Amino acid sequence: MVALDAAGEFETIRTLLAPLAHPDYARDLLDDVAVLPSRAGFDLVLTKDAIVEGVHFLPDDPLDQVAQKLLRVNLSDLAAKGAEPFGYLLACHWSPHCGWPEREAFAAGLKADQNAFGIALLGGDTVATPGPASFSVTMLGWVPKGQAVARSGARPGHAVYVTGTIGDGWLGLQAARGRLSLEPERVAALAEHYRRPVPRVDFGTAIRGLPTAAVDVSDGLVADLAHVAGASGVGIALDLKATPLSAAAHAWLDARTDPQAALETLVTGGDDYEIALSVHPLDEARLKKEADRLHLRLTRIGEVVAGKGVTVRYLGQPVTLGRTGWTHD
Repeated sequence: MVALDAAGEFETIRTLLAPLAHPDYARDLLDDVAVLPSRAGFDLVLTKDAIVEGVHFLPDDPLDQVAQKLLRVNLSDLAAKGAEPFGYLLACHWSPHCGWPEREAFAAGLKADQNAFGIALLGGDTVATPGPASFSVTMLGWVPKGQAVARSGARPGHAVYVTGTIGDGWLGLQAARGRLSLEPERVAALAEHYRRPVPRVDFGTAIRGLPTAAVDVSDGLVADLAHVAGASGVGIALDLKATPLSAAAHAWLDARTDPQAALETLVTGGDDYEIALSVHPLDEARLKKEADRLHLRLTRIGEVVAGKGVTVRYLGQPVTLGRTGWTHD
């Protein structure tokens, strides 16, 4: 691939990205590769997500926060597998408005989250594009051999839980667009959640061996649970009323004339980056204990049943959803 801004590319790498590189394996970003040793007794887990201006972040979002969202959506995938984050490969496609100050801000955001999550840059590529800015990360992590949680282990009788709250991602997008009529502090908190979600890395590693299946909630709670149901060959019965909501989401919901329709919007909106998981009933107490230890909200939202797909009920009545979540066209 030929870089469109050759001079800017190498200065960006040398000045902004090389200081973020892994001290042992990234070769100071002077090579085209990183070289990683194997880790005895562990499996290497890899995931890749991209974000595009106007699709996954707003054109006026600060680039330090864009960089943090980029890392965090990938870290969320590792969290759902129970993997310990290690490092990442980065690709930057800079648009014309990504000047040097914007690139500095982007690198500062990467640095802040590298320190927060114990990861380092391993390599990648940086080019210019006439189109919208876009960025992608390949995130690497380690999990004890054979212990990466799959989506395919849910069985009838298992309980279904979700961490944190649901709906703040969708509400946060509305807040960032100036479309919410709530108290300013709640609007700010929701926009912050949209721009910088919190991946549940500590919880994912703490509960290794407990989930029978798990997925990170990125496309919408219903859509992502449908991935688990499909991979496991089972059905999942979801109680819409049990959806855990933040105080800001409750305030928004209280102002709706149709609370059921509003809840449907929240469970299909996406961008929450929580962990939804199934667990054997005998392990529920241990799961809750770990959540309590980490001061993390954990809510039982349904159960695994015979059948296929996700069935939703509200106040005991079946619900037919117009959509299940975000689709990647």
